[in-house]
Amino acid sequence: MLFNTFLESVVKIKHLELSGEDSHAKMSPPYRLELAEKMKAKSKNARKAGVMALFYPKTNDETYLVLILRKTYKGVHSAQVGFPGGKYEDADGNDLMLTAIRETEEEVGVSRQHIEVLKQMSPLYIPPSNFMVYPYIGISKEYLIFTKQDEEVEAIIEVKLSDFLNDSSVLTTRVPTSFGVEVDVPAFEFNGHIVWGATAMMLGEIKDLLKQVL
Repeated sequence: MLFNTFLESVVKIKHLELSGEDSHAKMSPPYRLELAEKMKAKSKNARKAGVMALFYPKTNDETYLVLILRKTYKGVHSAQVGFPGGKYEDADGNDLMLTAIRETEEEVGVSRQHIEVLKQMSPLYIPPSNFMVYPYIGISKEYLIFTKQDEEVEAIIEVKLSDFLNDSSVLTTRVPTSFGVEVDVPAFEFNGHIVWGATAMMLGEIKDLLKQVL
């Protein structure tokens, strides 16, 4: 989809209700509810994070979405695909949108001056890391040149909007769990990268929202 066409339609999402759990459930791992229930007490003191689903124009004015591949490290989200974003800091002034913007600037090198936030999506609790994540949909009207933060980002993944909205990008994949067994989970596949878990759930809600206006 051409970016100008996308811009004309995407602003309509500001007036749409969020589908939250209904959309999240479509891309949820089968063990998630059990794990969330076990972590219910701990979730009340969950750390907070803000992430950004940033859409922008690229080659031939096509619309793209940027994701990142995280570095391999000793942690539950090692080597996973996610949105630019990260944990809340006191300097963000109790504003998770500022967290998402700041972290996007740090991780992929997009100036905050080039980011316009359209809508906050449904927050999502992530039991393995005990984070409550607040996702936002943003747009940049600039042709972006990304600069990855080498300490945290292994690669930048640019996803064409048409591929994101295409149902053929959804598949089932097998992943290991903290229970010591592998399970089948719903996932997206973009440019050879598998996206599952919390990021896939948030993408699912964004996709459902966009399909109402595009």
